[in-house]
Amino acid sequence: MSWRRVLVGLVGGYLLILAAVTVLQRKLQYFPDGADPPAPTALIPTLRDLTLEASDGTKLRAWYLPGNDPATLLVLHGNAGHRGHRLAWFRQLHRRGWGVFLLDYRGYGGSEGSPNQKGLIEDAQTAHDWIVRETKTPVVLFGESLGCSVALHLAATQDVAALVLQSGGVDLGQVAADAYPFLPVRSLMWDRFNSTPLLADMTTPALVIHGKRDRTIRMEHGRAIFDGLGGPKEWLTYDAGHNDLTAVGGVAYVGAVSDFLRGTLKMPKRR
Repeated sequence: MSWRRVLVGLVGGYLLILAAVTVLQRKLQYFPDGADPPAPTALIPTLRDLTLEASDGTKLRAWYLPGNDPATLLVLHGNAGHRGHRLAWFRQLHRRGWGVFLLDYRGYGGSEGSPNQKGLIEDAQTAHDWIVRETKTPVVLFGESLGCSVALHLAATQDVAALVLQSGGVDLGQVAADAYPFLPVRSLMWDRFNSTPLLADMTTPALVIHGKRDRTIRMEHGRAIFDGLGGPKEWLTYDAGHNDLTAVGGVAYVGAVSDFLRGTLKMPKRR
């Protein structure tokens, strides 16, 4: 076989990979668990099991846990699983008095549709509007991983009380380039969630949290969010990876998040 045939074969194979990645990119970016988890009302009698309707008619599933304090955390989770996988984590903050709204985007946790950037931001907007309308409480956006990007895009258009941004990145195109350095993913991606142009004008108080050993979204990406934000901000790190940060942080993590919110909302700290 001549070197020309080898070269043509390599180029052809590379182009086929580019085509496959382009067509299948949302399968590579989003990993929804579509199962609708049963509402644990026996465990949490005050929990409300909700179905919301986005402006395009998509039905969305969610849980709302009313709190004792005058604020509600709108949880915008990462790119895998569903709200049931986050319940134990956010029950710890609920026990500190915070209301918690666990949203499943389209395609996740029994919600209709398939995930995409426009749809996820619309879903977050739908949940935000429900909280404002039904609870009359200030909204805190709590973004986890992919959810940080959703939270930042929503905060650019809505007056929210605070941001908690955990294990996220400022531009998911840059994050994807870490995973696929041999592909021009920044040019191929449809859903980059690039927040870079939004940050400087964003004055919402923010707590940015990241694991020092995060290999899924490296800490430098979280630091780029922190450095770019134009308002009051705090930076918090733990010796953790991407998925074990809350376990590593433990009680200290829950206390740090709660204390930040109480300070931001000018509320006395709980003992």
